[in-house]
Amino acid sequence: MNEATGTAPSLHHHTTDILSIVIPVYNERATIAALVEQVQAAPAIPAKEIVIVDDGSTDGTTELLRTSIPGDNIVKLFHPKNRGKGAALRTGFQAARGNIILIQDADLEYDPEDYPKLLTPILSGQADVVYGSRFQGGDAHRVLYFRHFIGNRLLTLLSNMCTNINLSDMETGYKAFTRPVIDKLTLREERFGCDPEITAKIAKLHCRIFEVGISYNGRTYREGKKIGWQDGLRVLICILRYNLFPGNNHR
Repeated sequence: MNEATGTAPSLHHHTTDILSIVIPVYNERATIAALVEQVQAAPAIPAKEIVIVDDGSTDGTTELLRTSIPGDNIVKLFHPKNRGKGAALRTGFQAARGNIILIQDADLEYDPEDYPKLLTPILSGQADVVYGSRFQGGDAHRVLYFRHFIGNRLLTLLSNMCTNINLSDMETGYKAFTRPVIDKLTLREERFGCDPEITAKIAKLHCRIFEVGISYNGRTYREGKKIGWQDGLRVLICILRYNLFPGNNHR
C-alpha cells in the first residue's frame, strides 16, 4: 500500500459477511485499548474486522498498537507522519475487506453498543448509507459546548441546502456504508473536511441515506478534544467546494 505501512489484505478480495470497522487514531493512548475492547464486545450481526489506522501519533499510541491490543480480526496500519482524519479514512477504506464499512472514532465519544441501530437499515436492504445523529432520539448525551452545537447546526444546514438532503448531523463520527458506495467514492480531503466531502459525494450518487439517533459522550478540550475553529472554517470551504463545483464531485 502507498498510504501507510503495515499489513493489509488485498483490495480485490472483499468478503460479503464482514463488517469492517475503520478506526482513525491520532494520540489516543489513553482510550484506544478500551475502545477496541468495546468494539470487540459490541453486538453486530456480521463478523467484525477492525482496521486501525494510526495517523502518526506522538504520545505512545503507535508503540501501544505495535506491542499490545491483540486480536486475529485486527488490521493495524501506520502513517509515518500525521496527515489527518480524511487521509486515515482513505487508508482504512482501502484495506477494509467487508461489504459494510463503519467509521468508529477512537476517543470513546461514540458507543459501539449502537452498532445494531446503524446496521439495521443496511442489513434490511433499505439503506446504502447510515448516519448516526447526536441530535436525534432519546439516548443519553453529554451536555457540552453551546458554540460547537450552533456551529454544527449551521454547517449541517448549509450542507443540506447544497445537497438537498435533510440530515440533522452532517459531521457525526458514526457513518456506515455499503461496499458499492465506498468503491464509488474517491476522497481528497486530508483532515476534517472529509465529512462534508463524503456527504456531498453520496448525495450526488443518489444514495439511499438513513439517519438514526445515537448516544454521545463528548470530550472537553482538557480531555483531549482536537477539533478547532480552523477545522470549522475548512468544513465551510469544503461544503461549498464539493457541492458548487461539479468537477470536484467524482475525483
